[in-house]
Amino acid sequence: MNTLMERLHMLSKDEEGVPAKEPKEEDLKKLREQYDKADQGHVFAFYDELDVKDRAALFNQLSTIDLDHINAITKKALHPPKQPSADELAHVLEPLPESAVASILDSKSEDIASWYSSGLDLVAEGKIAVVLMAGGQGTRLGSSEPKGCFNIGLPSGKSLFQIQAERIWKVQQLAERKHDKKNIIIPWYIMTSGPTRGPTEKFFQERDYFGLGKDNVVIFEQGVLPCISNEGRILLETKAKVAVAPDGNGGIYQALLMSSVRTDMRKRGIEHIHAYCVDNCLVKVADPVFIGFAASKDVDIATKVVRKRSAKESVGLILLKNGKPDVVEYSEIDEAMAEAKDPKQPDVLKFRAANIVNHYYSFRFLETIEEWAHQLPHHVARKKIPYVDTDNGETIKPEKPNGIKLEQFVFDVFSRLELEKFASLEVKREDEFSPLKNAKGTGEDDPDTSKKDILNQGTRWIESAGGTVISEEEIGATGVEVSPLISYGGEGLDFLKGKEIKAPAVLERE
Repeated sequence: MNTLMERLHMLSKDEEGVPAKEPKEEDLKKLREQYDKADQGHVFAFYDELDVKDRAALFNQLSTIDLDHINAITKKALHPPKQPSADELAHVLEPLPESAVASILDSKSEDIASWYSSGLDLVAEGKIAVVLMAGGQGTRLGSSEPKGCFNIGLPSGKSLFQIQAERIWKVQQLAERKHDKKNIIIPWYIMTSGPTRGPTEKFFQERDYFGLGKDNVVIFEQGVLPCISNEGRILLETKAKVAVAPDGNGGIYQALLMSSVRTDMRKRGIEHIHAYCVDNCLVKVADPVFIGFAASKDVDIATKVVRKRSAKESVGLILLKNGKPDVVEYSEIDEAMAEAKDPKQPDVLKFRAANIVNHYYSFRFLETIEEWAHQLPHHVARKKIPYVDTDNGETIKPEKPNGIKLEQFVFDVFSRLELEKFASLEVKREDEFSPLKNAKGTGEDDPDTSKKDILNQGTRWIESAGGTVISEEEIGATGVEVSPLISYGGEGLDFLKGKEIKAPAVLERE
């Protein structure tokens, strides 16, 4: 198993404390020949001038790379098959049929209540797990820390990690109350990358795993792939190290196996998994409604979507492509398709289901990863990648994209499913989607908009419960932060009826 997975994706390996060992001459000769044969022999350009430690490190790293595989996926990624034109796509794209979709916006209240109840039942039975994709750093936010450590400026000062941890805790508590049962556990599997794993582990250790228990917060690492020049050559980061990059959010499937996360899920009896990205401050982690919905339809994958703000919003769309569920990027459809109206609801777009990377998986489907993971495509991200010039040993920091990073997308697996095993749930954007992508002051998808969306949500909840929020308008402060420890989705706030809350404020307990 590990041999197969390592062939597909490299994992960074911690070798601290292991004495450096000079590779055996015959092993080195064999490895050099492999790289020469693959036209990648330049990676040994500085080998002879390295000390023993660096020689060992470079040899070990190069030994983990399957050259035939890397060359093959690079060739395929750099020379992809011709994509259909927008006119051709118009004949193969359709919205998901009604049998595969539901919407919180117009579903019957009794259906939503039923999904919620059955979802809590599954939580109480120990059948639910959560997988968080948290490999990104906060570089674009002006932070070198993992994005999950970021404080968006809430009155409480909570990080994204803490907000999400408290939502898991609250769902556990709601299930305990419903079933009069103690110690219900939702295991949280956090996928990091090489640069974020150590800081993430330290962050959780210092905060005692936010009360969820060390054994129930499993931090693991996604794989990496070599960075490649525009000419198809493996790039060196230093004279003794190949430049690598995380393999994209689609690397989650390989990582579940390499880290033994799937084995841990199996031992715990997990049957339903909620997977999402760290940068959405409104995400309803382990959402009982979503899990209950997906379980009731007996699907292998379900996805949450929000309605597009406008025809021009640059978001991927969940739809049918050649009769199979798929995601099509905004750039792939023309203006006419983007602006087309739904014949049954003329006031809304025909293609409106925006992908927010918020998914459900059945465990039985994850048990089949070995059957299809190697078939998922790799996509090209053209980047400015610093590298060592193998002709003169100088480190070059390019001013324009000089190479590619190979990535897999988590949704590339959707099209492998038959339609009856896929479902989509439309949710309210203001309740469930506020991504953090840009630096403060950008005005869109930045810390200020994330903060505003949480405070506005808290205000809506309080007013719905019969309370009143009074804003200090002279200082521009509006909204109330309602801690997940009090309320997961607006429930349990009856004690605020008839009360006034002066904003800005944070409600941590009743």
